[in-house]
Amino acid sequence: MIDEHAVTALTDWTVHGGRLSDAQRAFPGAPMPWLDLSTGINPEPWRGFGELEFDWQRLPDEVALHALETAAATCFGARSQQVLALPGTEFGLRGLASLGLPAPFRHVWPGYRTHAEALPESEAIPFEAVMMKAAQRGTIVLANPSNPDGRLVTPADLLDLARRLAKAGGWLVVDEAFVDAHADHSIVPLLDGSEPVIVTRSFGKFFGLAGVRLGFAVGPAETIARWRSALGSWPLSAAAIAIGTAAYADTGWIAATRSTLFERAGAMDGVLRRHGLEPTGACPQFRLVECDAAQCFERLAGAGILTRPFDYEPRWLRLGVPAAADELDRLDRALGHG
Repeated sequence: MIDEHAVTALTDWTVHGGRLSDAQRAFPGAPMPWLDLSTGINPEPWRGFGELEFDWQRLPDEVALHALETAAATCFGARSQQVLALPGTEFGLRGLASLGLPAPFRHVWPGYRTHAEALPESEAIPFEAVMMKAAQRGTIVLANPSNPDGRLVTPADLLDLARRLAKAGGWLVVDEAFVDAHADHSIVPLLDGSEPVIVTRSFGKFFGLAGVRLGFAVGPAETIARWRSALGSWPLSAAAIAIGTAAYADTGWIAATRSTLFERAGAMDGVLRRHGLEPTGACPQFRLVECDAAQCFERLAGAGILTRPFDYEPRWLRLGVPAAADELDRLDRALGHG
């Protein structure tokens, strides 16, 4: 049983990850520096930004913005007119309500809180009910890979779902925030631009640069054009444009990082299993475990390691993958105490 005090304390950490300053105040005796495993963001970021030059005094250039979208489209396997750069995936998801997507709205749960809030009066449905709901008119929002359980659906199955929805006059929204680690699991290359499908992509999670606030939407050209017009001029900073363009062109780093992420995830799986925790999920940037989440969260926080609990499932704890062997050793020691 989880004691009432622990549950009350735990709810402070269930909205989103990355709250290091709050953790430092709540656990003042924890050793420094903190190890943040609460977000699933790649802990080893793309470092090429240090070599970039851009003019902070000038407004962002439309030609440069188009170059960014072209570079992203090449990486995603999309046509450039299907791609819209956004100031973060969160911003894009919050903008879905303005696109005139057909109701009723449904989102797969458990999942991102934003999915539940993005479209008005959206109904939470389990993944197992998706195909049944696809026979009805409306819009379905889901993530692939899903978060926090890391479920991964094949692109062919997602396309089948999209086609079923289209026959009923519906739309599919796929949040691919964590798909970049998987070379062949995006639905985007299967889309010809005519399907009623919107895909959102995150830059910061895979490239480890969440502070850049860069994301993308992929969809039918007409929908993307209307969305672009609504954003107005200069939706991104010059820095975001320059960093994103260069990073998406760095195919060597992308390939190497995919391999490294899976190696690290495998190493963490071994540590978790050694402590009786069975890792769940296909995404190599995080793992979900079942345990006494309140107790495990507080034990790790006391050791200066921040993780992510969930208010809707008190036995779930999500851990991002550490970057280095010494960080994994630190997690190993912390799990072994208490």
